[in-house]
Amino acid sequence: MNITICAVGKLKRKYWLAAAEEYQKRLGKYARLSSIEIKDSKNTNGADARIREDESARLLQRISPSSLIIALDKSGTPFSSDGLADFLHQKALRGQSDLTFCIGGPLGFSGAFLQKAERILSFSPMTFPHELARVMLLEQLYRAFTILNGEKYHK
Repeated sequence: MNITICAVGKLKRKYWLAAAEEYQKRLGKYARLSSIEIKDSKNTNGADARIREDESARLLQRISPSSLIIALDKSGTPFSSDGLADFLHQKALRGQSDLTFCIGGPLGFSGAFLQKAERILSFSPMTFPHELARVMLLEQLYRAFTILNGEKYHK
């Protein structure tokens, strides 16, 4: 399976980088993983919609047209760890092995971007820093693959 993590913003702090690198290394056993980062737009007063449109358009430019888009957004459907594992399994069974998980900027995605998404996934109705969301996504992907392989990581 090919998994791309497409995110607005970069991991800057050492502890986020270390956590992300650890889960990326672990995921390498199960999937080909790649990352795309785009620079976040500067927030100017009253320009929220424009920023969402700009960041979303730049994300779409970087995503392979053949890849299924899964957007992480607080308005999305919550998945359990088992539910995410089942989602990945179903995609693999259908031959849909090119998935792109997208993490938006602080203002989220444009409506047009969300309409292009195959699935909108929510970790919580709470808002998280994008660095934490990325590490959580990597950990949950790793957990999902261990569930699918009957390994002891998930309890």
